[in-house]
Amino acid sequence: MKASSKFVAIAAMAAIVVGACSSTSSTPTPVPATQAPTTVPAATCPPASGSALSVGSFDAGFCAMAQLTSVTSAGKGLVGVILPDVTTSARYTSYDLPYLKQAFAAAGYASTDYQIANAAGTTNTEVAIAQADIAAGAKVLLVDPLDSQTGQQIYALAKAAGIPVINYDRDVWTAGATNNYYVSFDNVQVGELIGKGFLQCVKDWNVSSPKVFELDGGQDTDPNAIDFAKGYNDAIWGQKVQTVADGATNSAGMTMVHEQLTPGWDNATGQKIFQQAYTATPSINATVEANDGLAGSVITVLKGAGVTAKKVPTVGQDATEAGMEFVLEGWQCGSVYKPIYLEAQDAVALATYLRAGQTPPAGLVNTTDSNPKDTTQTNPASKLIPTWVNIANMESTVIKDKFIDVTKLCAAVGASVCTANNIQ
Repeated sequence: MKASSKFVAIAAMAAIVVGACSSTSSTPTPVPATQAPTTVPAATCPPASGSALSVGSFDAGFCAMAQLTSVTSAGKGLVGVILPDVTTSARYTSYDLPYLKQAFAAAGYASTDYQIANAAGTTNTEVAIAQADIAAGAKVLLVDPLDSQTGQQIYALAKAAGIPVINYDRDVWTAGATNNYYVSFDNVQVGELIGKGFLQCVKDWNVSSPKVFELDGGQDTDPNAIDFAKGYNDAIWGQKVQTVADGATNSAGMTMVHEQLTPGWDNATGQKIFQQAYTATPSINATVEANDGLAGSVITVLKGAGVTAKKVPTVGQDATEAGMEFVLEGWQCGSVYKPIYLEAQDAVALATYLRAGQTPPAGLVNTTDSNPKDTTQTNPASKLIPTWVNIANMESTVIKDKFIDVTKLCAAVGASVCTANNIQ
């Protein structure tokens, strides 16, 4: 659809905008970014090795970004960054925004060399921001598309302007596309970790004759959600497919009750879906969720039904503060941690080479990403490695990285719970 001049004006208002919650049918009102947490602590970086960057080069100290300063100097023009919303995940304002800014600064960018905006969950606005960035002379667009259609519209605009697009965290495919890249974590592997974590938790919690309900993510709008499901269905049922049929069984004695997607990743809708399923089939005693938000929706239903902790497993991804609270309290088995500070550096590094008109190192563009609905469509990709987080390694991962505020976490669950689990 064609964005109106009103949306273009909104998009061009500020260098960094985080939108208020809004539906796709209304005009959002941009608001200043909320206070983000402190950035990853500065580290004493070893001398640059001079070797080509790879996906394994990045760390919590942002040390590798200094190797890009000459490439940054060789480039000209704006890098336009477009984040999707402030509602489906707190990550975009709390983590992606400050980490991207830190990565740009560490790579030698001036604040005028990049622009970060948030589409506030509105597809028209996301397209309008892209139009405004292109009009402002952007040489690269770094976009987390709200959905495939919106991403394809933005790609078409960029192609007409002769500039590359980096799909950030969520990929978009267009037949015959060129200059279309993808930066994220390996989504099938994310799903595999969810599935393996679920299997271990069912065993650890002594769940008898597991009757499994799976609450999938927004496969209607997000192709990543299809890959997540393929991963956990492969790990649990031995079927690397989007949907497993009701009644399926596995060698661990589990039975699939039902698998259902949550349109648009909407947590409230997910809660309604599970409430209906649990009311109809109260024998459900094990659940699989595509992210922490949906796990929280299921936990709300279970608590309302009088279920106690460590009785019905839930799982997720994103390692949110709420998710970590549920893990410590025994409501959630674990979550997949995707260190956003690594993803931000990876994306900025790739954008820097493209902005300078240089071929990115092979170790940075280390694989391809295939459309789960049409494997003939692929994009060159840079994929990082995710980590399963539970009580055993929470301290050494999300706490150590300061991804989770340990003070807030322990205030929420109680100091005695943190002490008992060596969280400090």
